[in-house]
Amino acid sequence: MRSIALPRMPRSAVGRLLLSVLATLALTFTVLVTAPVPSAQAHGWIVDPPSRQDLCYTGAVPNCGPVQYEPWSVEAPKGSMQCSGGGRFSELDNESISWPRQAVSTNQTFTWDIVANHSTSTWEYFVDGRLHATIDDGGALPPDTVTHHISNLPEGNHKIFVRWNIADTVNAFYACIDAYITPGGTPAPEPEEPEPGECSVAEWSMNTVYHAGDRASFQGAVYEAQWWTQNQSPADWSDQWEVWQQVGTC
Repeated sequence: MRSIALPRMPRSAVGRLLLSVLATLALTFTVLVTAPVPSAQAHGWIVDPPSRQDLCYTGAVPNCGPVQYEPWSVEAPKGSMQCSGGGRFSELDNESISWPRQAVSTNQTFTWDIVANHSTSTWEYFVDGRLHATIDDGGALPPDTVTHHISNLPEGNHKIFVRWNIADTVNAFYACIDAYITPGGTPAPEPEEPEPGECSVAEWSMNTVYHAGDRASFQGAVYEAQWWTQNQSPADWSDQWEVWQQVGTC
């Protein structure tokens, strides 16, 4: 049987081919090494009782920033104790926002809406910064709706902080609930508005002569006379003479 002689490749061509292969391998290695750690593919948030991001999403709390469009994306590295997780939705950490108190029972079921499933290590429930309960999923994939029954929650006004730790990434998802906790889950009482005239300062009288520094109450507010005055109502305090200046409320 005759052997077939293959054409010999010039040494220069062999060298160029070898360099090309090495360059391709080096590029592939660099991409693998420098590729960013993948973020969790799971997304979800607590919808019942409503979390802060859910209140933004439903419009119950206005002007929340971008979280109102993607409440399921409050994701950040594990270990944070911030409602935003220290991520991009910092408005969730703003305590000056009037977050409504949610009626929560001392034995409460919390419902998550999951829009993208991913293996889960643990769910951690904190009350006022202290760990109250942990649910270990052992890497299981959650269903589209997840419920957790948390018992023995303390009564009164509390912040419930929850971490959903993803099993195979460095990230977790975060949620906060501003809760008013009672055995029956009754709503928080509405704050009472003071009745006009309920002041420790005597009510203004049209027959009284007031000197500079004298004070009088009028329609639930406290006013101070800037100089001598009589029969001039504090309702006119904002006129050009500014006889009265509001210095407080009742």
